[in-house]
Amino acid sequence: MKNIFSKMKILATKERFSFGLDIGTRSIKCVKLKVNGSAIELVAFDLQESQLDPTEALKKIKHAQGADLVNISFCGASTVIRYVNFLRMNKVELKGALKFEAQKHIPFSVEEVNLDAEILRDDLPDNKMLVLIAAIKKELIPQRIKVLENAGLRPNIIDIDSLALVNAFNFNYPKVEIPEGKSICLLNIGSTITNVNILDNGLVRLSRDIHCGGANFTKKLMDIFEMDFKAAEELKINPPEDKADKIKACVESVLTDLASEIRTSFDYYESQNTSNVVKIFLSGGASKITGLKEMLTTCLGIPVETWDPFKQIKIPDTIDTQKLNKFDGQFNVAVGLALR
Repeated sequence: MKNIFSKMKILATKERFSFGLDIGTRSIKCVKLKVNGSAIELVAFDLQESQLDPTEALKKIKHAQGADLVNISFCGASTVIRYVNFLRMNKVELKGALKFEAQKHIPFSVEEVNLDAEILRDDLPDNKMLVLIAAIKKELIPQRIKVLENAGLRPNIIDIDSLALVNAFNFNYPKVEIPEGKSICLLNIGSTITNVNILDNGLVRLSRDIHCGGANFTKKLMDIFEMDFKAAEELKINPPEDKADKIKACVESVLTDLASEIRTSFDYYESQNTSNVVKIFLSGGASKITGLKEMLTTCLGIPVETWDPFKQIKIPDTIDTQKLNKFDGQFNVAVGLALR
């Protein structure tokens, strides 16, 4: 398996394929990309509902897309991303110093995790450089590999959701129109976890996972309307007019807590840096909740918009774009993984 920061060589001369597999709490998203010279094309996509054992869903994806080697990712409490100033050194020296330096900044023993690092900037004052440290607890990886192997798949690159998300965004939006010296946030609201990533001029400066997501909104609706999970999910996405106000109040009650956590992340970032967050780019399954974008804008006082992970990727006529649009906001992590 390659390390976290391995990237696809876009200028490859030989046509090849890359699979991004986003294994979420309630669904598995897969994107198959074709690289031909400098062009990247969407070949296929798939979204399968996943239960406690995702093996059957993964088998369906393998059969439908002919997948073998896949890029996967993790998120949550067993992953860590830190942005640390190191004394300036080259990549070989960084590799040698990583375990010692990382132990100062991560909450686990370095013996418990798989570590990787990337130099983001090497031109800081006082002979310093900015380094991204990423860690995943080792105990998670064999479990995930076993699940893949049971479905006839093999892992290629292991990543972290937040980094895959940033990879997809920077590929599709290389230039974002914001005032100089300001920052943006990539906010990915999944089923149980929300990824917060703050970018300064394309570089990630803060990453955080919040344990709240779309399922929290659904559970609130289940309680209020006394219905099962599936019915509440439908109500959340397609609210009938006669229940719209009551549904909005339920969503807002959960969103207030989530927005408070997001604001805490912004406040911390702004206390450590000279720039502040002026725009939010939203993705994730929960981004489809009716009115969520507008409610977030009101709660945080910052404009919120969704973004397209296929903006710079060729979509051939063979792709069912109507079906693809139905899953708007849900393939962003998978695209970032496939772009590795």
